[in-house]
Amino acid sequence: MDDVAAAFREEWGRVVAAVIGLTGDWDLAEECAQDAFAAALERWPRDGVPVRPGAWLTTVARNRATDRLRRAAVGAVKLREAAMIAYGPEAEDDPSGVRDDRLRLMFTCCHPALAFESQVALTLRTLGGLTTGEIARAFLVPEQTLAKRLVRAKQKIRNAGIPYRVPPAHLLPERTAAVLGVLYLLFNEGYSASAGDDLIRQSLCGEAIRLARILAALMPDEAEAGGLLALMLLHDARRATRVDGEGELVPLDEQDRSAWDAAAIAEAEAVLEAALRRGRPGPYQIQAAIAACHATAGRADDTDWAQIAGLYGRLAKLVPSPVVALNRAVAVGMADGPAAGLMLVEALAKAGALAGYHLLPATRADLLRRMGRTVEAATAYQEALELAPTEPERRFLSRRLTEMSR
Repeated sequence: MDDVAAAFREEWGRVVAAVIGLTGDWDLAEECAQDAFAAALERWPRDGVPVRPGAWLTTVARNRATDRLRRAAVGAVKLREAAMIAYGPEAEDDPSGVRDDRLRLMFTCCHPALAFESQVALTLRTLGGLTTGEIARAFLVPEQTLAKRLVRAKQKIRNAGIPYRVPPAHLLPERTAAVLGVLYLLFNEGYSASAGDDLIRQSLCGEAIRLARILAALMPDEAEAGGLLALMLLHDARRATRVDGEGELVPLDEQDRSAWDAAAIAEAEAVLEAALRRGRPGPYQIQAAIAACHATAGRADDTDWAQIAGLYGRLAKLVPSPVVALNRAVAVGMADGPAAGLMLVEALAKAGALAGYHLLPATRADLLRRMGRTVEAATAYQEALELAPTEPERRFLSRRLTEMSR
């Protein structure tokens, strides 16, 4: 049902948060939220959609949680104590200064007592509604590993008695990096083909950009908040050209640049310039600068790949990630020729840090193709095809593989 699907995208995080506020139990909250949406699937087609779907879902979920606690013999006293736990969206005295419900919930979930990766993963799972598999792909770890990480985070919250409440304004900075990470991965999930249909992708991207705008305005001195907003805007400006009319992926160098959103690009450039003026360049600002190099090139041939390779070099120093190294290899391959890029890719493959990551053999295949080594390129394309996580990517790689046999 479309109404329930829309309510899920809009209300899932709020419903889960409401039950966590009541019970302090993250697993129970997710189970009761699922029960509430299941009830909506059964009742809304028959009784009509409530005037306030979120309130209806929250009431059902809270009632389920209360029943479960009673059946577990928690007792009336314990229920009254649990009901006193502060729940951000309903608290009248909000010391955080964050007016947006969802952003407040993200700051609430990103508790510094948890490891950074656990803060981000738990927030995406609880409030973003992403599956464990989707989050695992974002972190480039097996799903089972991510699932265990979530379990440990919840256990730590429970065992340490970490309260679920919105932090006061002076404590927001210690959680900002994790919140930025949540928004970044939420946008990336919407931007990727793995998010499913166009409405879901646009919803995730739009919500991430909306929250990034609020955060950048709330923390004008936080340069990385501006950098992240600029990065999102620059990527989103190309959204309409990334897929053709038949749903096939279109590589960056083949996209219709005249169809890119010029207003979004101009806004992003202004936001990025303001962030860079603060003199504290960080990973999001550097990534936005890379995206700006693409966005401001009138044609693919005009792209300043040498500058992009240099920016990736700077990014690698701040974020020594094999994915960043792979992106730098692509840029070097464009700036200095495919042989130079291939040498870097081969070193990454030998290190084994990106084993199972489909873009490693896909990049190797493209470099080999450009060098005229079609047999080796076909083998690499086949390897990438077997690892690709989404159907659009598999179709794209299949086309490339077919081209190698001609």
